[in-house]
Amino acid sequence: MKPERSRTHRRGISAAAGWITLSSLLVILPGCGEKPKPQPPPPPKVTIAQPVRRMVTDNLDLTGNTQAIYTVQLVARVAGYLEKVLFQDGQFVKKGQTLFLIQRNTYENNLQQAEAAIQQYTAQFAYCEAQYTRFSNLVQNKAAAQSDVDNWRFQRDQAQANLRSAQAQRDLALLNLDYTDVRAPFDGRIDRRLKDPGNLVGSNENTVLAQINQVDPIYVYFNISDLDLARLLKRTGGVPGPSDARKWPVLAGLPGEDAYPHKGHLDFAAINLTTTTGTLLMRGILSNPDGRILPGLYARVRVPVEERAAFLVPEAAVGHDQQGAYVFIVNDKNVVERRDIKTGLAVDALRAIDDGLKGEEWVVVNGLVKAAPGRQVTPERESGAGAPQQGASRP
Repeated sequence: MKPERSRTHRRGISAAAGWITLSSLLVILPGCGEKPKPQPPPPPKVTIAQPVRRMVTDNLDLTGNTQAIYTVQLVARVAGYLEKVLFQDGQFVKKGQTLFLIQRNTYENNLQQAEAAIQQYTAQFAYCEAQYTRFSNLVQNKAAAQSDVDNWRFQRDQAQANLRSAQAQRDLALLNLDYTDVRAPFDGRIDRRLKDPGNLVGSNENTVLAQINQVDPIYVYFNISDLDLARLLKRTGGVPGPSDARKWPVLAGLPGEDAYPHKGHLDFAAINLTTTTGTLLMRGILSNPDGRILPGLYARVRVPVEERAAFLVPEAAVGHDQQGAYVFIVNDKNVVERRDIKTGLAVDALRAIDDGLKGEEWVVVNGLVKAAPGRQVTPERESGAGAPQQGASRP
C-alpha cells in the first residue's frame, strides 16, 4: 500500500472512532441527568394509651393557719419573790407539773395565824354556848335575869360569826399558799420564762410569768367561699360541727411536706359569712402527738367532698388553647383527631376527664408535637405491644 493511501486510511479510522465515542457520550449523558424521585417520609411515631377508669375524690383545696387548742398566760396571783423556775424554756410539760415557786414563808405564817384564830374562836364559841345554856335554865327557875340570857345569846352568836370568819381566812391562806406553787393547767408546750428567779412578782401588777399552749390536738382555721360551701353542704346535708357524729374528714399539709399527711375532722363553722369576702370561717382539729405542728403555721387544707368514678389520662396528654382543653386521639385509620374535653381534678401525674371521653379511645400521650388533626401517624401503644397495622381497628 502506498504511504498516502495508508495515511488516509488511518485518518478515516480515527474519525470513525471519534464519532462512536461521541455517540456513546450522547447516549450516556441524558441518563446521568435524571435524579431519582424522593420517597415520602414515614408517618411520625407517637405513643398512645387508653384512659384509665379509677375512683377519684373531689376535694376542696384551701389555705389556712394552725392555732393552739388552748393558750394560757401563767400569772403570779400572789405577791412575793420568785424563788425557782422548774422547767427548761420551750419544753413539753404535764398537767399539774410545778413550773414556778414563789416565796412561801409569808403565806405559811398567814395560814398558821388563821388556824390559831380558829382555835381561839372555837373555844370562845364553846364557852358562850355553855353559858347561854346554863342561864337559860336558870331563867326557867327564876334564878337569873332575862338580860343575862340575852347577853350570852349575843356572845354565842358573835363567837360563832368570828369562828366562821376565821375559817374563811384559813381557806384564803391555804389558797394563797397554793398560789405560790404555779402549775401547768394542762399538757402542752411552755414558752420561755418572762421573769427570772429573785424578781418581785405579783405586787400591785398582773405579772405574766410565761405562756403555755396545748398543741395536741391542734386547730387549723380556714375560710371557704360560698360556692365551695354550697358543694360541701350538698354532700354533708348541714354545716359540720362538734355535735356532728359523722366527723367530716379534713386533711392538712405543712410547708416542706408532700401531699396531706395530717388527718383530722371538721369541728366548727362560724354562724355567718363575712359579707366583704363572701367566705365562712371553718375549723378542723388535727392529731399532733409529737408536737411537730406549731401554732401559726401556714397550712394547705383539703376537704374531701365526693368520691366518684372517672377516666384519667396523663397530664402531659392534655393540651390547652383558646377553645379550651383537648386531647389528640388516633382513630382506626391511624389518623389524629382532636377531642375537646372538660378536665377535673389532678391525681398524681394524671388528670381526670369529666366530659369528652368514653374510655375506648386511644389518646396520644407522647409525641404531641408530631401530631396534628388530620395527620397520619404510626402509633405505638404505651405498653410496648407495638403499633397496630394500617387500617386495623384497636379494641
